[in-house]
Parts: sequence; structure tokens; C-alpha cells
Amino acid sequence: MKILKHLTIVLFLVFGASTAWAQPMKSGMAKPYSASIPGWLTNIDEANALSAKTGKPIMANFTGSDWCGWCKKLRREVFDTPEFQKWASENVVLLELDYPRSFQLPDDIKKQNQQLQQVFGVRGYPTIWFFTLSNNDQGQASINPLGKTGYVKGGPSAFIGVAKQQMTAKK
Repeated sequence: MKILKHLTIVLFLVFGASTAWAQPMKSGMAKPYSASIPGWLTNIDEANALSAKTGKPIMANFTGSDWCGWCKKLRREVFDTPEFQKWASENVVLLELDYPRSFQLPDDIKKQNQQLQQVFGVRGYPTIWFFTLSNNDQGQASINPLGKTGYVKGGPSAFIGVAKQQMTAKK
């Protein structure tokens, strides 16, 4: 229960401050930041809104997209496959939380990712968390963690099997 209270407080800070962190793009600036995997979201607010709209849980991929060998292997063997993409589009909202070394994230995304890394206690990559968010009467978000995994040997079928187990374990 103590961890849920901590998660609620940190998420309130993330959600409350995320709109203040966002900076509008000016013409002539570089293109806006996007996930390393097409179709994945990078903003927890957007993922939460889509999750609430669709009723699907969020699948957050904590990754070092440009340096982590296991992350690259997971992407190549699972996330880039049609089987996974079909399953994901029907079952989860995809959120990429990246910790790159060869490029800088926008400050708002970097801060969001650091806070979520602390909230979920992520110590290694890849770490995949399945969760839902709910808002209380004061507008604070609470996390309902469903489960977590990492790299799963055996391709998309094996990963999807583990994901299904994690998403149904605490319902």
C-alpha cells in the first residue's frame, strides 16, 4: 500500500508538470521527438488518454534503444514482427520510455522517463511493465500495476504468452 501511495504522488507530479514542460515547436526547428519504434507513444499523458478511451492497459517498454543489446534483440525478435504488432493493436497501448546514450531526449520526455523509472523501480533494460492508471476525485493518478517482464526467448508467441499472463495475474 505504501508503494501505491508513492506511485500516486509521483504520477501526480508527472501528470501535473508535463503540460508545463512541453514547449511548442517553432518553425525551422528539428522535427518533434518520436519513439524509436513506429506507432509507439512517448508521453504518459497520451498513453493514459488512449488507455482510458480504449480500455486497454499500457505496455511500457523501458529501453536503451541505441545501446542495449537485449533491447535491440527484443525489438528485432518481437516488436518488429507482424504477429506482435497485430496482438498489440488489439490488446495494449504501447509506450516507449527510452534512455539513449547517443542522442538527447527533449527535457520533458527525459524528466518523465526518469520519474517513471523511479516509480517502477527499473534497474535494467529491457523492462516491460503492464499497468493501468486511474484518476481519483482530486485528479491524482494511481497506478494499477499488472505485471512486468523483460526479454523473453522464443519470439513473438512466447512474449505474447508471458504478456497475457502478466496482464491477467492481478485482475
